[in-house]
Amino acid sequence: MRSTGRLALAGLGLAAAAGGVCAYVRWLRPYQMHWGATDEEVARPLPGDEVVGRPHFDATRALTIAAPPAAVWPWLVQIGSKRAGWYSYDWLDNARIPSSWEILPEFQHIEVGAFVPTVPDREIGLWVKAFEVEHYILWWDKKGDATWLWWLEPDEDGSTRLLVRLRTRYSLTPWWLVPYWPLFDVGDIVMMRRCMLGIRARAEAAAREGAPAS
Repeated sequence: MRSTGRLALAGLGLAAAAGGVCAYVRWLRPYQMHWGATDEEVARPLPGDEVVGRPHFDATRALTIAAPPAAVWPWLVQIGSKRAGWYSYDWLDNARIPSSWEILPEFQHIEVGAFVPTVPDREIGLWVKAFEVEHYILWWDKKGDATWLWWLEPDEDGSTRLLVRLRTRYSLTPWWLVPYWPLFDVGDIVMMRRCMLGIRARAEAAAREGAPAS
């Protein structure tokens, strides 16, 4: 009887977990993958789309910043762990070092091939694959399994539309999917949303104060 009860509870647990995964894939995942972006922005071809073929993770997020691209650009160039930070949860992604609220001249140089650390130990990161000043920066993993695009589009009213597109092909092995899929697929929006809002807050604050863009 006890064995039967344990099996029944295990079955209910598995059913609940499966239901949760199905609900996430059906409703929550499409929302978080396209947070803030219009249908046109999601469908729009952008630099780097050709690098990762058939990605498992294909996210386009967007928001509007009340400042011109020239005022947003410096905040993108200096981003990175133990650089200006991620403008996100510093205790988690920047070794508790506060993300900068200032433009840091030492991190304003950008060139193709430059390494951008994504974790505090600076051993993991991405490389600049292409860029156009005040328009976009494209990072990649040098293997064709991941790209990260920062795209700035000016509006007629002087504001900027910031689009961030991440495309990743997963390693479809149990040892990778079990620990990393929930962390990356589910947790990415938490960090990315905070990062984008942090960029907006800094660029808009600088614009209000009349601070130089660089």
